[in-house]
Amino acid sequence: MNRDLAASFAHCRQIARRSASSFYYSFLLLPKHKRLAMFALYAFLRRTDDLSDSHESVSQRRAALEDWRRSFDRAVQGTFDDPLLPAVASTIETFGIPHVHLHDAIDGAEMDLETRRYENFAQLDEYCYRVASSVGLACLRIWGCTSDRAWHPARQCGTAFQMTNILRDLKEDAARGRIYLPQEDFDRFGYTADNLRAGVRDERFRSLMRFEIERTEGLYAEAAPLEQWLEPDAQRVFGSMVAVYRALLGEIKRLDGDVLTTRVRLSRWRKMRIATRWYLFPAPADRAAGVVLP
Repeated sequence: MNRDLAASFAHCRQIARRSASSFYYSFLLLPKHKRLAMFALYAFLRRTDDLSDSHESVSQRRAALEDWRRSFDRAVQGTFDDPLLPAVASTIETFGIPHVHLHDAIDGAEMDLETRRYENFAQLDEYCYRVASSVGLACLRIWGCTSDRAWHPARQCGTAFQMTNILRDLKEDAARGRIYLPQEDFDRFGYTADNLRAGVRDERFRSLMRFEIERTEGLYAEAAPLEQWLEPDAQRVFGSMVAVYRALLGEIKRLDGDVLTTRVRLSRWRKMRIATRWYLFPAPADRAAGVVLP
């Protein structure tokens, strides 16, 4: 690996570490070449999200994402104008990752510039696919999986992760004008977007959150079979990532959905402990998917 490429991978690792990502310690379970590739993918997604979530105007953010898309396209042709892109391009080439997965991630970020409400879960699921599942499908190549049968559980895993994020960030997103939960779910329980923005925590809200938690638990169950198509080192990282996010969902469930007065997070120590446990005592994800570590 030449010096410039090594510096690019180091830059990507710094991005992942600084962001306090729930995934960072899970990545450490992989051998070096796969670990570096995961850092590169994460850094690409982090940059994409940051461009979408900046304080610039919508038109400026849209232009920034279009510039980023063009930078990515130039990078896979060997021309780089951002320090993280050499690592991304190398990862794509080494593992044969389809470019469409990263384009889908940019498409998802662009949806945040326009879509503020989703009428039903099918619409929300499409958003989750673009911002989360697309990257998960890219990860399959790094994890040594080429089976078509892995596609559905990988897609559901990305949606489960994104739904966990949506439930955790419900208050903060609503304050920014983003309400991701489908309108049909609000209607089901007689709760409204205005109620959410006002921080109303009544039985309607608790029923809505229980419904969404149960749906997300079902997505994790559908994702569990992915483990059988992964190489042994990837089984560890997949199991660890699922355990971390199931722990987040478990905290939301323990609070009976009250994310409006409490910010749900896992400490760095707890994330390290989950990763260490999976390194020392790996277990199939389908048996561990329902375990919430203390």
